[in-house]
Amino acid sequence: MGTATTEADEWADAPVARRPGRAAGAWIAALLLLGVSIVVGCRIADTDGITPVPQIIAFLPWLLAPTALALLLAALARWRIGLVWGVLAAAAIAWFIEPYGKTSEPKGTPVAELRVLTSNVEFGQATDELIEIVRSEKPDLVFVEECETSCDEKLTQALGSDQAQGARGTYPYRQAVEGYGSDGSVILSRYPLKPAPGVRGTMGMPGATADVKGREVRVQLAHPMPPLSAHVDDWQRELRALRDYAAADRTRPTILAGDFNASQDHAAFRRILDTGLRDGARLTGDARTPTWPARTVPAFGAQIDHILVSEDFAANRARFLDLKNTDHRSLLLDLTLHERDDA
Repeated sequence: MGTATTEADEWADAPVARRPGRAAGAWIAALLLLGVSIVVGCRIADTDGITPVPQIIAFLPWLLAPTALALLLAALARWRIGLVWGVLAAAAIAWFIEPYGKTSEPKGTPVAELRVLTSNVEFGQATDELIEIVRSEKPDLVFVEECETSCDEKLTQALGSDQAQGARGTYPYRQAVEGYGSDGSVILSRYPLKPAPGVRGTMGMPGATADVKGREVRVQLAHPMPPLSAHVDDWQRELRALRDYAAADRTRPTILAGDFNASQDHAAFRRILDTGLRDGARLTGDARTPTWPARTVPAFGAQIDHILVSEDFAANRARFLDLKNTDHRSLLLDLTLHERDDA
């Protein structure tokens, strides 16, 4: 009996290296914490890093799950360094979960109420569902990504008309970049549109100037390349182009909307916000509502579809709409345009 007790005591006091189960748990915990720390370190350093960081960092809040598992394994292994490491990693993630960007409200006189919709219809597959949403919700501006030629034709037939024949229809004004697959994009508007150069990219990003009750409002669709491992440089370059567009003119009201393929945890996206634009969902308290991927149960994902607005706008309500046949949720945002207070 005494011998058995002595052996048990020696086993309990043995270092992790002499206890295979605990050693394995400590190693797994270390690997999990190393991966999490690389991503969090890039977030702290305000950089998107290299593959696979740009792909993973969009899901930064979800890194709490592997961190919690690592803490559990470290506790079971009685690995004190791992416990401290895990607590620090969890604290850093929690800190960066806080929404990013400014939230000041405009002070000028209200001029107009606008409802804005952005929707990625995934190669045009969700066009019919989008038409139903537009008819029921009646947005004033509609930004449609991945709207290939048949999608564009359906939208024009159902919602618009030929501007050359008197601009009749529910959405008589449009600005588009035609294309196949994911290349095509369309802006539909109840307000008159003047063509603008848009932002050059691999996929179509049309731009225009809307006449909203006599006020010129810059409108620009965003759809940069996704940060696939072979296209990270393209993704960063096109987000920089969107940032340059936002910074080029701060004198006129601006709406920059679409599928940014980036969340607030991407440094390249935060650069756009740093020009002074506000994220509409952030203004309504919905900054962390996932928009992609839309087909997970329970909801798991990142908010990569955004409606960014200049300080001339107040955001009143945001809704995230589920459409069949697309992997994105649509974002519907109610805005109020204010006179700019130059005092």
